[in-house]
Amino acid sequence: MYALAIHGGAGALPREPFTRAREDAYRHGLMQALTAGQRLLEDNGCALDAVQAAVTVLEDEPLFNAGRGAVLSALGTVELDAAIMDGCDLRAGAVAGIRHLRNPVQLARRILEDSAHVFLIGDGAERFAAETGFALVENDSLITPERRQQFQALDGQADKLVALDQPPLGTVGAVARDHAGRLAAATSTGGTGGKRPGRVGDSPVIGAGTYADNQTCAVSATGHGEWFLRTVQAYDIAARLRYGGASLAQAVNDAVARRLTSLGADGGLIAVDALGHIVIGYNTPLMFRASVRAGESAHAEIY
Repeated sequence: MYALAIHGGAGALPREPFTRAREDAYRHGLMQALTAGQRLLEDNGCALDAVQAAVTVLEDEPLFNAGRGAVLSALGTVELDAAIMDGCDLRAGAVAGIRHLRNPVQLARRILEDSAHVFLIGDGAERFAAETGFALVENDSLITPERRQQFQALDGQADKLVALDQPPLGTVGAVARDHAGRLAAATSTGGTGGKRPGRVGDSPVIGAGTYADNQTCAVSATGHGEWFLRTVQAYDIAARLRYGGASLAQAVNDAVARRLTSLGADGGLIAVDALGHIVIGYNTPLMFRASVRAGESAHAEIY
């Protein structure tokens, strides 16, 4: 039995209400990504391939804050972070500060498979990418007119961060269980709008924004990255199952509705456990999300 969930970020209600066409565009993007992963799972593909496929689609969709369409740093450039993890043997790959690659989740996968390391950053990561056959692109090609306009609205104030309620919202991610019971997770982001160059949030950090272990669950988080780093949020969910005997629903509720909320942290996460149960938790007014399980209808939600 397979299960797949994806997210496209969590945040407050937009200052300008979404039009019906805008909502439909987000739902279409989510369903396109979900379908890409679902096809692989239906064909007995592995969970790792499914989460990579889903996140790649979301990176290519300019509505979301990952890949092309990511938010801009205080210098007006795109800096991308991503991670992917295999729950079978805890192999993982992660990248941060990527400026010349359209799909950082694919580079993270290459690190997982072909590097002795787990985490590569900046120039070193891009050098590895070039050495292993990736095509590098100009940073400007990753910037959309909407993001350029949003950056110009900052008016040079590096500390005037673009709030999460400025569409497109947040990080993207996916978690999956395949027919063989293997779990995987992947997360990709452009970070926070107007961020200080070099800032890295939770998304590419194994255990904070991304985690997978066949014995417990797979998790991908989105939201207030500094707090998800401080609470090691993705691993915290898995630890509640492994050491506390909690169900996935209990673990997600305790972590999101109680701990993160008590700390003043906004965001959410998607998770799937070893039995294929999917739980999505968030403490914000909206979260872009979609999910499907074998034999059930796929669906996408925003509010």
